[in-house]
Amino acid sequence: MNMPVNLAPASALPAGFRFSQSSLQDYVDCRRRFQLRYLQNLAWPALQSEPALENERFMLRGSLFHQLTQQFFSGVPADRLQATIVDPHLAGWWDSFMRFVRQEKLDQRLSGQPPTLFAEKSFSAALGAHRLVAQFDLISSSPPGHFIIYDWKTSQKRPRRKWLAERLQTRLYPYLLTRAGVSLNSGALIEPQAVEMLYWFAAFPEQPELFPYSQADYDREAAFLTSLLDEITRLRPDQFNLTPHVERCAFCVYRSLCNRGERAGSFEAAPDMGVPAGGSNEILLDFEQIAEIEL
Repeated sequence: MNMPVNLAPASALPAGFRFSQSSLQDYVDCRRRFQLRYLQNLAWPALQSEPALENERFMLRGSLFHQLTQQFFSGVPADRLQATIVDPHLAGWWDSFMRFVRQEKLDQRLSGQPPTLFAEKSFSAALGAHRLVAQFDLISSSPPGHFIIYDWKTSQKRPRRKWLAERLQTRLYPYLLTRAGVSLNSGALIEPQAVEMLYWFAAFPEQPELFPYSQADYDREAAFLTSLLDEITRLRPDQFNLTPHVERCAFCVYRSLCNRGERAGSFEAAPDMGVPAGGSNEILLDFEQIAEIEL
């Protein structure tokens, strides 16, 4: 039985609120979830998926993997990090990651001229009256002014390219680097066509996904993001509606509060990401939760 909860309406964003890819994705996926999480700051302790123990192990493994990558790019030797790994599944991810690092020449200790690397870099930029923020796993810079945004994903499902292209992370990160990354380019503006974004999947190490960028992409995203942020700030409290895609609610922590079911969706039954709505739950699980830092 659902317990009554006093939910005071919130008609405005908190002072100094900054939009991240996660908050924007929450709004696009479900306005009500955005309102509950960011306007009302409601913590609702529902399980994200069943079985809970398996989900916890999965999330912990992803978190540990991101910690390893952060330590590696901060200068900790790879063999020392490998010696700390006791989970065979995580060890397999790490071996695949190190092969990718060598392939991409992302090890600063290699001979030759590796790219300049910027790990765990944060950027923010004003967009009208609002502010955008992002935390990047890794950015590489190679002459003449070419930049690759790397993002490590530990999701169990391999998203399709179309699904990835529509994610707010894919749309926001290259835009924000172009807008705010002058410090990485000797004070010069970064040209949109000099930016690429690459997703690397620990469970699918031979199937990275690369997205080039262009001036047309930049102009389109500037218009889209401006419109989206203005829309969010204009809504009245009663206009933050529930998503019409009820199938998504099985993996939302607010589902019982919204009377969209009390039992979590099955971790094992989560379908492929990117199947058209109506044929899947479009489950994210760890796609944005792991290593996401709200700034």
